[in-house]
Amino acid sequence: MNHDRYSEQYIVSILEAVRTIAMVGASAVTNRPSYFVMKYLLGKGYDVIPVNPTLAGKEILGKTVYAALADLAGPVDMIDIFRNSAAALEVVRESIRLKDTLHIKVIWMQLGVRNDEAAAEAEAAGLQVVMNRCPKIEYGRLSGEIGWAGVNAGTISSKRPLLGSRGLQNHVIAGKR
Repeated sequence: MNHDRYSEQYIVSILEAVRTIAMVGASAVTNRPSYFVMKYLLGKGYDVIPVNPTLAGKEILGKTVYAALADLAGPVDMIDIFRNSAAALEVVRESIRLKDTLHIKVIWMQLGVRNDEAAAEAEAAGLQVVMNRCPKIEYGRLSGEIGWAGVNAGTISSKRPLLGSRGLQNHVIAGKR
């Protein structure tokens, strides 16, 4: 797969199918990107499990933090990697070892995180891969919600956005009501 560009359908299909996300590199610091991505995804109905060995046993946003993926009971649909590109390879290899136990289907590497070797290994193991993207940004862009922040999403449409149960500025992707 070409990881320089992803079709909207590819990203939407992942965001619609995923229910549980293990966030490797989650932070309890409220101004860190992993914290507000976790908060956003929880608000959209995803179950997000924080993974960070230095915070194991503590809580982030009411969720218990685990030291490693091997500590999770599963099922986990997606691994969201908030680590640097070099560290992503070992996270992916651990995910591949645990994919049948945890039922992992997707590897998602955050903005600025790209490791082609890790992507190739994950795809060879039957996993879907997204690199150098943020699920929060992609969800907001694809639901039309990002427009509320004054961001030009590059799409002009007369189609009304689908609204979530929490009001006007809570847009949802079709399968995530």
